Amino acid sequence: MKIAEAPSERHVLTVTVDNEPGILAKITGLFTARGYNIDSLTVADITEDHAISRITIVTNGPPAVIDQIEAQLERLVPVHKVTDLTTAGPHVERELALIKVAGTGEKRVEALRIAELFRAKVVDTTTHSFVFELTGSPDKIDSFIVLMRELGLVSVGRSGVVGMMRGAGGA
Repeated sequence: MKIAEAPSERHVLTVTVDNEPGILAKITGLFTARGYNIDSLTVADITEDHAISRITIVTNGPPAVIDQIEAQLERLVPVHKVTDLTTAGPHVERELALIKVAGTGEKRVEALRIAELFRAKVVDTTTHSFVFELTGSPDKIDSFIVLMRELGLVSVGRSGVVGMMRGAGGA
């Protein structure tokens, strides 16, 4: 089976890098130059002295393409480590979303009821709208958004996925 014929799979990659100007541009440039898509991208420093950052990238592709992406990322300076959480073992993924919903009367009551079921927190309210904060898996957030569309969804802001291996191990 050719690379283009292999089924596309979702992968969550963590890339540990020196926290210096231009590294994010190098990484996104690598994806752009080769025609790879980034579905989600988050960056945060992970050391007390702010010298090291972790970049979490969600991408899709056949296994051979994902292997190429990993190999190309590992060759970039100043990349220290690349981990594919999807294949490395059990891991946790979370995303934060702010979701604005407009509504009055029964729609307002229903939006609050659903938000409670999803454990969404009300972070802003007016007489005609709410802003909910929801943290969870991307699937959980997607499901909440689908339900809110029927009740007056106004806008959505999402942080992007962050991920980490379960247990005491790295990444």
